[in-house]
Amino acid sequence: MTVTQYGLLGHLAKFDGIGIGALAGKLIMDPTTLTRNLRPLARQGFVVAKPDRRDKRSRCLHLTASGRAAFESAKPAWVRAQRHIEQALGGAETSALNAALDRVLAKL
Repeated sequence: MTVTQYGLLGHLAKFDGIGIGALAGKLIMDPTTLTRNLRPLARQGFVVAKPDRRDKRSRCLHLTASGRAAFESAKPAWVRAQRHIEQALGGAETSALNAALDRVLAKL
């Protein structure tokens, strides 16, 4: 699972039923790019898009049971990767890097 896929599954775990446009906004991503990134997850059966009950023209994204399981099973590897970065950079540098990335994303 790629970092992008992990992030998408994490957002969908938190925002079940979110629309593609709203999720793209949260991720600061173009909706077309988001749709392309969701395709492999849909093919694997991790994500489904269903018509919005309020607006049949819109699609809402949902994690499947296997998508939720895949996300949960990937968490330990993510934690190990985060620890590795913190050990390599040190606590202060990691905090500075995260703050810089947050500032860049806010500007975008």
